[in-house]
Amino acid sequence: MTGQSEAGSPWRGVSERDWNNWRWQLSHGLREPASLPVEVWGQGATPDGIARVTANYPLCVTPYYLSLMGQGGLQDPIALQCVPQVRELDMDILCEPDPLREEAAMPVPALVHRYTDRCLVMVTRQCAVHCRHCNRKRRWKRGGDSVEQIDIGRMVEYVSSNRKIREVIFSGGDPLMWSDGKLDALLGAFRAIPHVEILRIGSRIPVVMPMRITRALCRIFKRHRPVWFNTQFNHASEITPESARACEMLLETGIPVSNQSVLLRGVNDTFETMKDLLYGLQRVSVRPYYLFQCEPVTGAAHFMTEINIGIAMMKQIWRECSGLCQPAYVLDTADGRGKVPLTVHSSLSSGGLA
Repeated sequence: MTGQSEAGSPWRGVSERDWNNWRWQLSHGLREPASLPVEVWGQGATPDGIARVTANYPLCVTPYYLSLMGQGGLQDPIALQCVPQVRELDMDILCEPDPLREEAAMPVPALVHRYTDRCLVMVTRQCAVHCRHCNRKRRWKRGGDSVEQIDIGRMVEYVSSNRKIREVIFSGGDPLMWSDGKLDALLGAFRAIPHVEILRIGSRIPVVMPMRITRALCRIFKRHRPVWFNTQFNHASEITPESARACEMLLETGIPVSNQSVLLRGVNDTFETMKDLLYGLQRVSVRPYYLFQCEPVTGAAHFMTEINIGIAMMKQIWRECSGLCQPAYVLDTADGRGKVPLTVHSSLSSGGLA
């Protein structure tokens, strides 16, 4: 259960009706550092330091997601993902604002075409939560949203003229920040293209604001099937009755739900922590799809682990966990190779794994 009703919670007086209303969650999102509990900041944090961080990478978190935080302060896996840290200002020569060079792969503004058979539409810059490890955190400060700025017509024209594109991925920001009506129109515009076979939604909403998944929204998805849904659970504490129900509603509608975790230092970079997450996903019928090596994005270097740590962890998962629990561990690249598998190799002659 969430921490809404726990003693000392700042939301104890909020009605269940309000708490379970996604619009209430958005309108009461925390955007000022002073609104966060003092214990989350960690030793050495100063108001000036936090102000410098949020001037570059603003704070944004829903009451629901923050309520999942335990007693570990800044070391809590929820806090690590949503609370600004001074370390975000550390410079690393290996990091860059756009590590996948998406901006250079936009034939139309906000449409990324890196792979022959699919393209990605950045529907909006807005998210319910600013995940501190986000590979698009460069976009948080840009003026305006993009509901009016994005030219859907130009995107539809581009996809219509490229018959090899069979799949359109909607990302952002988070596409589910749009209203039901706008989403319906968006999906319908691309569904009307004869050679587009698959629509895919990329969203953390089931994790950070699961009340956004409503029956009405699911009916829209059903109308435009086949629709696939990819989300991002990074820790078992994110799998709550609320998030499980959101995934269940999608699954009951005939929408496959897959998970794309990011390997994050201090959040899920141990075997036991990752095993708990993978088992939890299997229990709620969400397929572990990818485990991404954290990308070298400016402002997130402190989340990066060494690749050999991930490979060692995956070796243990390969040995001890059901095949249904095993994601593909990959490194996303910008040099034309796409997602490079970071694989565990087996060898009969050596009697073990390499």
